[in-house]
Amino acid sequence: MSCWQTIQDYGLRSIGIGERLLPREGYTLCEHFTLIGSGMIWNVYFGVLALATGFFLATALALGKASTNRLFRKPAEWFIFIFRGSPLFIQFFFAYFLFLSLKGVHPIFDPFTAAWLGALIVLFFNTAAYSGEIFYGALRSIPKGDIEAADAYGFSGWSKFRKITWPTMLRLAWPAYTNEAIFLFHATTLVFFSGFPAWQQRGDALYYANYFADKTFNPFIPYPILAFYFILLTLLIVGLFGLVNQRLNRHLPSAQRGRMKMRLNLIR
Repeated sequence: MSCWQTIQDYGLRSIGIGERLLPREGYTLCEHFTLIGSGMIWNVYFGVLALATGFFLATALALGKASTNRLFRKPAEWFIFIFRGSPLFIQFFFAYFLFLSLKGVHPIFDPFTAAWLGALIVLFFNTAAYSGEIFYGALRSIPKGDIEAADAYGFSGWSKFRKITWPTMLRLAWPAYTNEAIFLFHATTLVFFSGFPAWQQRGDALYYANYFADKTFNPFIPYPILAFYFILLTLLIVGLFGLVNQRLNRHLPSAQRGRMKMRLNLIR
């Protein structure tokens, strides 16, 4: 079988398109790259949706934590504390058994026990908590002069938030938020270890990498390929977020614009 035929057969297998049966022998390098790359579709799915939806919850959490009203501040503080204070794997574990218990109560909860929805909800809450803390720190760092200038120009309420507070908060938080986005995409590999099942062997990239490692007894081929895909994904994230960072800082002189830099960060 040619490599092109392998790509046609297995390129979209993780979403149910193509061959149903996994390779049973041979295990060529092309099959490694194709199937692990196919599994990356799920990692990108988890990361993009959790990040896109978590962004809005994170903004609400930051505003809630910065509020002087205890009814808004305390729930936001406890939400951030719980999801930042507990390991993500434990959150997957408890969420799965919670959804499994609810499934016995009513069939409407059936989809929540599947990875495509249940694991996505956990990642959504987790990244919202981390991003909310980042945005809260940015809110506290907004120069008082900017707020005073907004008041002097007659901005108030929603207008001040939309035109002054929110853009400044994003500009200050964006480098750290980029780091959180990278960590989130890396954290999608934990879905494989969670209780959420891969339906009909339609797993993520680590699922296929582990499959090849088990069959060939050689982890030094599939896992470096998996790392290669995530390095490419990280470069893409840094590039896209760098463009947004330039947009957020477009009003500053070129010498004062912060540039996105790749830095090693061994722990979260």
